[in-house]
Amino acid sequence: MATAASLHTASLSSSSTLLQVMHNIFSTNSSHLLQIYLMIIHQLDRRSRLPVRSLLPIAAFKSSKSCTPIRASFTDFSASPDTGGRTELDALSRFSEVVPDTVVFDDFERFPPTAATVSSSLLLGICSLPDTTFKGAVDTALADKQCYGLGSLEDRMTCFVNKALVNVGGELSKLVPGRVSTEVDARLAYDTHAIVGKVESLLHLYNSIDVPAERLLFKIPATWQGIEAARLLESEGIQTHMTFVYSFCQAAAAAQAGASVIQIFVGRLRDWARNHSGDPEIEAALKRGEDPGLALVTKAYNYIHKYGHKSKIMAASIRNKQDVFNVLGVDYIITPLKILQALKDSTTPDDDKYTFVERLSSHSAAAYNFTQEELVKWDQCSFVSAMGPASLELLANGMDGYSNQVKRVEELFGKIWPPPNV
Repeated sequence: MATAASLHTASLSSSSTLLQVMHNIFSTNSSHLLQIYLMIIHQLDRRSRLPVRSLLPIAAFKSSKSCTPIRASFTDFSASPDTGGRTELDALSRFSEVVPDTVVFDDFERFPPTAATVSSSLLLGICSLPDTTFKGAVDTALADKQCYGLGSLEDRMTCFVNKALVNVGGELSKLVPGRVSTEVDARLAYDTHAIVGKVESLLHLYNSIDVPAERLLFKIPATWQGIEAARLLESEGIQTHMTFVYSFCQAAAAAQAGASVIQIFVGRLRDWARNHSGDPEIEAALKRGEDPGLALVTKAYNYIHKYGHKSKIMAASIRNKQDVFNVLGVDYIITPLKILQALKDSTTPDDDKYTFVERLSSHSAAAYNFTQEELVKWDQCSFVSAMGPASLELLANGMDGYSNQVKRVEELFGKIWPPPNV
């Protein structure tokens, strides 16, 4: 496993170049951070008053097995009797799971997460804090005898990181009712078997601390190799969370692979479109007068529901209230606190003169028309050929950010190992 990681580290340092080369090869004959800091701040020492934030969402993943489905009803956010109606947040939650994507210390009670993500960025944040339950989980990982006994420094660091992710994920699983998503090393993103091996290793560690598979998701970059890994893992009952999805071919291929969650970044696609040109998928959306990020969420949702795939769509990188309104009906809407607060502070009249429109539903899916080219059984050749400049660049940027975070964790662990009192 560590050897596989080392083989791919160099290539991922220039992953945008690699993706472009792959795209050129397959297209010649036919025509790519921070993660969560602390969502469970409620358990930390309130005297520290540290303004901890996350830049990617705590996902309100609902387990389809043993966990009771959780809706983001925010019942304590309802308007008081003298305001004459419900809050917009309460009304919207009838259509979609509306959850926070960033939390500061004092916001846990106002916007409680139903699930959590554990990542290398989270480990860095934990290591910067005073003693907490989570810091203890990291220290325990660094004191692990099995890791200590490994021959090479590289193997020890990989073992320490795996143990730390799982120890922290185990603590989070005690505090949230939903699932815990665990980041898979992005340096493995082009090696299907290495991804599968990493996930199985992490799952084995979770099982050793009595966290069952149905409480877990594994977050994998949506490269072709990552999607193939999801196919293999889902066939074994291991739930996957595909991230860095910026094109329809990624979403459709992930759905065909049976991925449990597919995460699309609305605002990032919009930002790219404002500063670049030449992406056919984005150009087509703009020609129709549509926002490219919202258009991709709509198209992916309708594809999944029209053709009976099990995947859930997560709309992330939401920038304003209108974005929320435009994807109502999607499974998850990951929403910044500023927007959540605005939704909470706004009320809807009881006389129903002001209503919300469910944009995405089984009816919208049935009426949506797809081209024959979009309904293909995706393979590596067609997948890479369909990856446009936006998805290539944004996917590469995301993976480079994840890879750099893992390297920082390994460097930090190398400096602080062994931990105090061990």
